[in-house]
Amino acid sequence: MKLIKKNLKKQELTIKPETIDDLWMLSQIIEPGDLIKGRTERKIKIGENTDRNIKVVKKQVFLSIIAEKIELADNTLRVLGVINDGPDDIPRGEHHSFKLEINDLFTIVKEKWLNYQLEKINEAQKTVALKILIVIFDREEAFFAKLKGESYNLIATIKGDVQKKESKHVSKNDFYKEISKKLTEYDKTDEINHIILASPGFWKENLLKELSEEIKKKSITATVSQASERAIPELMKRPELQTILEQNRATQEIKIIDKLLENISKDSACYGVEETKEKIGIGAVSDLLISFSLLRKSREQNSYKLLERMMINCEQAGGKIHIISSEEAKKTLDSLTGIAGILRWKS
Repeated sequence: MKLIKKNLKKQELTIKPETIDDLWMLSQIIEPGDLIKGRTERKIKIGENTDRNIKVVKKQVFLSIIAEKIELADNTLRVLGVINDGPDDIPRGEHHSFKLEINDLFTIVKEKWLNYQLEKINEAQKTVALKILIVIFDREEAFFAKLKGESYNLIATIKGDVQKKESKHVSKNDFYKEISKKLTEYDKTDEINHIILASPGFWKENLLKELSEEIKKKSITATVSQASERAIPELMKRPELQTILEQNRATQEIKIIDKLLENISKDSACYGVEETKEKIGIGAVSDLLISFSLLRKSREQNSYKLLERMMINCEQAGGKIHIISSEEAKKTLDSLTGIAGILRWKS
């Protein structure tokens, strides 16, 4: 992620997301009531409403909207809200949806940026992107590509041959061994984090038999329509890629949940709104964990200001905020009322 401009006097950050993970992080940071500003596509009517020949055209305009709903789908962050400012020919108060993608430039304006939100932005700037290897294959051909932001680099193509009559040709079993060997080489030289194995039909099962346990642990399978380079963009739109990113985030969140549970067993943790609020008040909370479910519920029930004040007070006392959103970690925290704190000392 690139932070293009930072003006905390006006509570404004201008941001350019560079990875799908950046978009996910922003989906957790942008909140209802935030102002989103940037260039966007808007349908414009040309002509009077009574005109039979009225035309509707798409036009690039600079708008600002007050966010109402935020969702991440198909590697696109959509922010739906009410138009706050823009060209004179676009009515204020109408709804508009910002479609924010990788490399789009836009500005977020908050009533107040919290420290944990700014830290997330800073972390995203420093984070090294996951190394994800994509392999598209069937029994005759395999394409190896490295994911790079919203694009990819094709790094190798290998071919097999199912015609067994000529001894010089590679049998399909040997071909899967060749793919497996190539995967092992890339894993050793490039320290790959995740591998997506994609093929039409059942070829994935044949390849899995040839893989080492170490490669299998890093791999996830997917189905594509064809074994060619054209299938790589197709694969990048499938949910398997999002699953990998979610698994990576889930691992980090489970670690902090495990730390919480360990501290609960040692009487050096708290949970529940009232108890946690009390511990924050005396500066005892080093890590404040809040479930994304509780945040969403608090906005629906108009009690978000209480949670926001608790987060601000915790930060002012030197504590860190963790918003928990992955399924397993969130479920555990929700069972503890959705809010908890790791304490600096035993209660």
